[in-house]
Amino acid sequence: MVKTKPIGRAVFSLFLIPLIVKYQAAVVDIKTKGAKGDGKTDDGPAIMSAWKEACGGLLGGGLLPETVLIPPGTYFAAPIQLKGPCKGPIEIKATGATIKAPPEVAKFKTDGWIEIEGVDKLTMTGGNYDGQGQATWKSNNCASTRVCKLPANIRLTNCKNAVVKDLTSTNSKFFHMNILGCDNSNLDHVTINAPGTSLNTDGIHIGRLNGLNITNTNIKTGDDCISFGDGSKNVHIDKVTCGPGHGISIGSLGRYPGELPVQGIWIKNCTITGTDNGVRIKSWPAGTPGTASDMHFEDIIMQKVGNPILVDQEYCPSGKCQKGPSKTKLSNVSFRKIKGSSTTKVAVKLICSPGTCDTFEIADINLQGPGGPATSECKNIKPKVVGQVVPPACP
Repeated sequence: MVKTKPIGRAVFSLFLIPLIVKYQAAVVDIKTKGAKGDGKTDDGPAIMSAWKEACGGLLGGGLLPETVLIPPGTYFAAPIQLKGPCKGPIEIKATGATIKAPPEVAKFKTDGWIEIEGVDKLTMTGGNYDGQGQATWKSNNCASTRVCKLPANIRLTNCKNAVVKDLTSTNSKFFHMNILGCDNSNLDHVTINAPGTSLNTDGIHIGRLNGLNITNTNIKTGDDCISFGDGSKNVHIDKVTCGPGHGISIGSLGRYPGELPVQGIWIKNCTITGTDNGVRIKSWPAGTPGTASDMHFEDIIMQKVGNPILVDQEYCPSGKCQKGPSKTKLSNVSFRKIKGSSTTKVAVKLICSPGTCDTFEIADINLQGPGGPATSECKNIKPKVVGQVVPPACP
């Protein structure tokens, strides 16, 4: 019998070669669109022009990403709006580049500097996005007015299946990254860099999305390192370092009508250093009804942290809030394998409204206070205690 070789793979390879030749990922260099890269000229129009070409391009056949290339160098850019949908995957590649925002708030007509909206399969690679927010922090009165009309460094809105990697955000005027409605997305090796005195500069704010991973990220800022707004679902935080800042916070919740449930938050393998708080859940007194469930904090190291474990259903930063119990119901919450040091005597603080905190677990905790043992404080809650818990929780 004569043996014959299978020809299916060879035929497929021959078929694939012309496809590869036909469909090649396009690279649109912003310098071909007039970008100067001198750190003074507004290169925003060149970036938007390159985006328009790449977003509408078909060289990749909808299979390969089109790339907006920001070559190494220093660029100045006024507010940029990049909108989809695009014909296929698209990447902004800025490895080795520094992009600087105008320092004057008056030059911003919207609440974002780099705004990207309505894109499927967006990738952002590299780049240092410098918001030049130092002057803004000095004049910031958000703490007293509770109204902040300031631009975030990067706003991603309804960008599904997004990937952000090896990117740095520096000295934002307001939130560094605002991630809203971006289902099934990933942030990896992101660096947030601002001093602890930078007011209202949350590192990464998340809201109204389903599916997000944040890994291998280092955050230094003046507000929450990571904050969760309503509608945050199925979010995994792993290997994040935080500090200075206000810690990692779910909420505040219950402030606005129609808030969506928070569900499925996993925060693991993190180190929090020198922050005002560690891990916390916060909701407003009185406020509007809502729910937050299935939230888990595990394998976290606290180093000289104020309020390492905090549930605060009496959150009122201005001191001028409506009186009454919180209407945000919290359930299926766990704090496991958390150790380190607290700068306050009360290292575990669980303050709930009557009937709002259900199925809490405190397991394998070892937190020391300043100069000696710490204590815990509890209100309207009796958590399940597992293993050795120091200080004793809700004795």
